[in-house]
Amino acid sequence: MPEPRLATSADAAEIARLRSDNILSEPLDDSWLATCADQLALRLQDGGDARAYVVDSLAGGLATCALGLVHAVLPAPKYPKGLAVRIHAVATDPDHRRNGYAKAALAALLDHLESDGVTLYELYASEGSGPLYEQLGFAADPALMRMTRFPSPADGSGS
Repeated sequence: MPEPRLATSADAAEIARLRSDNILSEPLDDSWLATCADQLALRLQDGGDARAYVVDSLAGGLATCALGLVHAVLPAPKYPKGLAVRIHAVATDPDHRRNGYAKAALAALLDHLESDGVTLYELYASEGSGPLYEQLGFAADPALMRMTRFPSPADGSGS
């Protein structure tokens, strides 16, 4: 099995593609893919908030990615450095599934993040992915909730 490696900015377009093709309910168009790749390339640079491990495909491109976005939280006994991560994407191309690539990439990412002092890990588990995450120590949290809010359009009334 190919070994996971730390992603670089050069991997951003492939990570964006894997996320779009394998995670999102509607794949991104070329314009949004380019926007995501450009932003992720900057965030993967030294000092950026993104960390990712990838597995290369022997056919070219990436077979798998595991991407986390690190953010600050107020420190507490369980978060002494005040660092948390949201695992933003764990994706494997269909031709490479059932080879252990996602587990290996995510385990490498978690080890890297632990060495950076991250102690709080969050992710959204899609249907069927729960057992993988549970094997790596994640547990369901019934209190976790989420929402998406978009700015209200200006009504033009001037009031």
